[in-house]
Amino acid sequence: MSITQRLLGMGVGIPLLLMLMLAMLILPLPPWLLDLLFTFNISLAVVVVLVSVYIQRPLDFAAFPTVILVATLLRLGLNVASTRIVLLEGHAGGDSAGQVIKAFGDFVVGGNYVVGLVVFIILVLINFVVITKGAGRIAEVSARFTLDALPGKQMAIDADLNAGLVDQQEAKERREYLSREADFYGAMDGASKFVRGDTIAGVLITFINILGGFIIGMTQHDLTASMAARNYTLLTIGDGLAAQIPALLLSTATAMVIARDSSAQNIGGEILSQLASNPRVLAITAGVIGVIALIPGMPNLSFFILSAVLAGAAWLIRQQAAEQQDVEPPVEQMAVAEEEPDVSWDDVAPVDVLGLEIGYRLIPLVDKDQGGELMSRIRGVRRKYSQELGFLIPSVHIRDNLELTPAGYRLSLHGVEVGAGEVLPGREMAINPGTVYGDVTGIKTVDPAYGLEALWIEPEEREQAQTLGYTVVDIGTVIATHFSRVIQDHAQELLGREEVSRLLDKLAEVAPAVATSLSPEPLPQVIVHKVLRNLLEERVPIRDIRTIAEILAEVGQQSQDADALTSAVRVGLGRSIVQQLCGTHEEIAVLTLEPELERILLNSWGTTQGTGFLEPGLAEQLRDGLAAAAEQQELQGGSPVLLVPPEIRKAIANFVKHTVAGLSVLAYNELPAQRQVKVVATIGG
Repeated sequence: MSITQRLLGMGVGIPLLLMLMLAMLILPLPPWLLDLLFTFNISLAVVVVLVSVYIQRPLDFAAFPTVILVATLLRLGLNVASTRIVLLEGHAGGDSAGQVIKAFGDFVVGGNYVVGLVVFIILVLINFVVITKGAGRIAEVSARFTLDALPGKQMAIDADLNAGLVDQQEAKERREYLSREADFYGAMDGASKFVRGDTIAGVLITFINILGGFIIGMTQHDLTASMAARNYTLLTIGDGLAAQIPALLLSTATAMVIARDSSAQNIGGEILSQLASNPRVLAITAGVIGVIALIPGMPNLSFFILSAVLAGAAWLIRQQAAEQQDVEPPVEQMAVAEEEPDVSWDDVAPVDVLGLEIGYRLIPLVDKDQGGELMSRIRGVRRKYSQELGFLIPSVHIRDNLELTPAGYRLSLHGVEVGAGEVLPGREMAINPGTVYGDVTGIKTVDPAYGLEALWIEPEEREQAQTLGYTVVDIGTVIATHFSRVIQDHAQELLGREEVSRLLDKLAEVAPAVATSLSPEPLPQVIVHKVLRNLLEERVPIRDIRTIAEILAEVGQQSQDADALTSAVRVGLGRSIVQQLCGTHEEIAVLTLEPELERILLNSWGTTQGTGFLEPGLAEQLRDGLAAAAEQQELQGGSPVLLVPPEIRKAIANFVKHTVAGLSVLAYNELPAQRQVKVVATIGG
């Protein structure tokens, strides 16, 4: 390990560099040390430019704003140190201010201080008017757009997480990346001001040095006006060029970093791939250059050579593209049966538990060779809900269907359609979550999963839509999210006897005594299956199968009624049910029924398991009151929960299931003792 790496690893490298800068501002430096520091400054600028070219993404050089600050301070310190030595020793001319300044003053501008002054002014104009100003504007706009788009990007991450397309760790990493990106562009916006200010300071320092040297040379060292102008101007111009060239390189690096997109490719490969992507462009350019070469008085040879090079490049690119198209995949030889076999049971295909049928334009979504990611996303959805619900979600059989529209798809459960939709390949869906504050151009549509208003937009408008508050997803995410909604709504139908048997087998591996005490005595597996399906129908996960089995084994000694067993299990799982609905807050906000209404419902449903008659007018008033209270609770940011006596919980849950969306019903005995209840509304008949 080098000394520099050790110093940086110990955390003393940057403090030492800052102390050196402070020393340059205060202490006089010998010419040889000034030469070394000027050389280091130029080397640092070259390294920064090359790093800016070869990084894959802007955040790969996240330390760039700090590097700009340090390099700017180093250059200003060098300006002060070189000013001191030029004004003190400039009357002697030659290398009195160091070899680097002398070289730039003599060799670079030919010893002519007028030429040097012109070159210096041109460099300053290029740096200040063109590069620095443009880089500053890009940094400002990038910072503003990045911060404006941050809420939309975070919502997109949350949507992918809820759809199971990413896990918690990946979502955390993407949120951290967004935060770092916002910090980076904000810092670059400020750092670009350092570069601009450094350029202005360089101009002022140069002209102050020329004027000060001219006065010092004539008044203190008895030089003639021409000799003073020559000595001090050449040294000052050399000093200015030695500082402005690294400043120009640093400004260029700044512009390249903040003008890049987020694609994982270095800038050289990106430019080459995009400029040479169409051979027709190169061929037409070669023709135009060839025509210019025929004009009399033009440098014909140079134009002809360049035209030939462009034409050759266009021909090579076209040949490579043709060769790739001519390559055909090997055709598998199918053995032809001598005699067609008779019909057998193998010809009777079982119905798929979960199926996805797609139109022919969506086939690339499931073709890995064409970059399709839909299968992996669906696999991620299955993994997410398998972990959350507590049983393995069956695999999905994907097939193409020519009866569908070219960009349509259909989701089926046990062979029956449970969801369908149509997407637009080449576009993305911008979903309105209800909080957008602007319009974006697109084709109006509806999110097939949740029925929200949405637009089909061009991919180029993604950033603008996210800035306005839209949640933007691609077509693969649209289908995967719709698939996740189907799993949520039909989880109980996905749990079959085979899955229950596997659950009990796994329970026997970790808790054999509990599994033995449950089935087949006192409860047959068919009753256990019915209870588990009841829980899933009420959106209660069954991943705590051990607690469920212990409760069933105990209560099953007295009853084998599936509804009674389900109620007992819900009481045992009350803590997790309440946490799922209301989070970890100690206080629970709930809705309740007026005592008179409770009495009526207990008389109608309490002894009939919800099959009793309820007067239609009362039922309508109850539905409207529950719907209004639930909507008000959602507007306040809470999950609407209705608290009722345990005798009518099941009946009311069935009543509101299809009439009041999003309302959960809890029994009094399902509340944990440590939770406090806050009644926010009371519904009357």
